Amino acid sequence: MTTDPSAARPGKIAGLVLIGVAAVSTVLGVVTLLGGNGDSEAGQQPPQSSAPPASQPSAAPPSTPGSEPGTSSAAPTTTTAPPITTAPPATSAPAPGSGEPGTPSTKDQPVRIYNNSTIADLASRARNDLTGHGWNVIETGNYSQGIIPTTTVYFVPGTAEEAAARALAAEFGIRVEPRFDGIKDSSPGLILIVTKDYRGAAGKE
Repeated sequence: MTTDPSAARPGKIAGLVLIGVAAVSTVLGVVTLLGGNGDSEAGQQPPQSSAPPASQPSAAPPSTPGSEPGTSSAAPTTTTAPPITTAPPATSAPAPGSGEPGTPSTKDQPVRIYNNSTIADLASRARNDLTGHGWNVIETGNYSQGIIPTTTVYFVPGTAEEAAARALAAEFGIRVEPRFDGIKDSSPGLILIVTKDYRGAAGKE
């Protein structure tokens, strides 16, 4: 028995149509379901957020009369002039030969004069010459412990006596020497031993 293919074709078409209808129904159902959810959410009003009220601009501080807006009036500043200082009075330098403070000056050094000659009163004569020139003669006498070859003034080395002895020697034209052993332990001061060649100030009688 043979089957007519033309008779089976309408049945296939009808089956395809039913399948298409079912597919469309399925799609519509899904769309309806999704659309219903969207409508339910659309019917609800979203909560409104209350925005804070806008802040009012703060009032500008009252301006000082005579001042421009935006500028601040600074308090006037006063300056004090520095105190005037005066320099201390200048001290004069000590005169040459005056020595350090508290020590005798050149001619204030004590002088002892001893005669080592056969000329009478030669020590006294020399004393008058020295005191007449401002020297401080405190003693006169004779020196008999040896023979001094020439009139000489003696001093203690390393003391102010040296400068005084050199000044005296230059003024009277005599020799100057450190103390020798025979007089090194004598009292402080210059020791002038005069001999027969003594001629007074500047080597003159």
